[in-house]
Amino acid sequence: MEVKMGSRRTPVTIPRLNLSGLWVVRATLAACLLFAILAAAQEQHQRAGTGGADDPVPDSQGSLSAQLPAGSETKAIPEQKKPPGRRGSFIVAPLPISSPALGTGIVPVLGYIFPLQKSDNVSPPSVVGVAGLVTNNGSRAFGTYADLFIKQDTYRITALYVQGNLNYDLFGIGVVAGDAGRKLPLEQSGHALRVEALRRLGWDFFLGVRFWTGSSEIVLRSGTNVPPGPEPPPDIGLHTTLRALGLRLNRDTRPNRFYPTTGTLLEFTSDSFSEGLGSKYSFQAYRFTFNKYGSLSKNQVLAYNLFVCGTGGDPPFYGNCIYGTNNELRGYTAGRYLDRYMIATQLEYRLALPKRFGVVGFGGVGEVAPGGSQLFRVNNFLPAGGGGVRFQLSKKYHVNLRADIAGGKNTWTWTMGVGEAF
Repeated sequence: MEVKMGSRRTPVTIPRLNLSGLWVVRATLAACLLFAILAAAQEQHQRAGTGGADDPVPDSQGSLSAQLPAGSETKAIPEQKKPPGRRGSFIVAPLPISSPALGTGIVPVLGYIFPLQKSDNVSPPSVVGVAGLVTNNGSRAFGTYADLFIKQDTYRITALYVQGNLNYDLFGIGVVAGDAGRKLPLEQSGHALRVEALRRLGWDFFLGVRFWTGSSEIVLRSGTNVPPGPEPPPDIGLHTTLRALGLRLNRDTRPNRFYPTTGTLLEFTSDSFSEGLGSKYSFQAYRFTFNKYGSLSKNQVLAYNLFVCGTGGDPPFYGNCIYGTNNELRGYTAGRYLDRYMIATQLEYRLALPKRFGVVGFGGVGEVAPGGSQLFRVNNFLPAGGGGVRFQLSKKYHVNLRADIAGGKNTWTWTMGVGEAF
């Protein structure tokens, strides 16, 4: 469950988006999208040189042995036949959590990775799972997730539902408020549902629609002495409903999405929250992600991640771009830094060791800003770096349990999770 935190330091309402800032973010997104498409075109050209569209699709474990030039000798390559009864793999992980935002506790995770259709050798493995959250600051949550790949990877269906209550601190909006460290203890309870359906377009692109709905109530945390801090959000104590329709564009050429060693991931989402849909707030949320992976050797991988976020309209404080969530970047308390715009980039080195173990090292930099024209200011940069260890929970699909420690600007975090950070 993503922790939604933050509010403005002093004003009660959020000003409308200025057009110059929106133009800068759109230009940034366009440049990032162009860069990603050029990288994809180069990758497609390289693939075309080794057989083009007739190349066999890598299997679910990321085998690239099938991608050989026409006429190449293949007798030394073992057959890639699927066993008659293709079985899935269970993932069970009681993850400890120690978060400056949510406290100390445990996140039990149960997942199942499996081929949806045994006769389908093209689609990546589907995933279903459930997870919980219990911490010593009173936070409780439950969630369930499904990611399904259908009909030779022609259709992709994703559904997510979360419900619970989170106790966290509100720092305010902007770098100045985050640096000040003045906080307001809040409790947020509610639920959220997201459903999306994508269809293959060609050239490995998928396009589809998504729907968000949810409601929550935010109150001052009981039993605490409230120190001087940011003013309470305007909807404190009120029941708030958010509802949106959106689009998602995706291109994923990773041979194994659980532990990619080559390929790219390009993704753009646009969600429009509207009063016409029953939402209390009307605003727009834009997200752009570009990941690139390369193998340095058999056991070494270098991974790159770029994330750009922009928000328009009049969002609630938790509808802004939130630094430190979704592993963008590790090393920061989720919600301490948030604003209308955000950019983050990071590089990670991954080394696989014997006996299912591995280690990683990573570093990156990013920032949040109230307007697009205020991005890329050195004084507002938020750097981060750290390292971690890995352990394979599933050898079949190379799904790792990760534990990372990272440091940021006057802060540090220790996190655990299932799967790589990006």
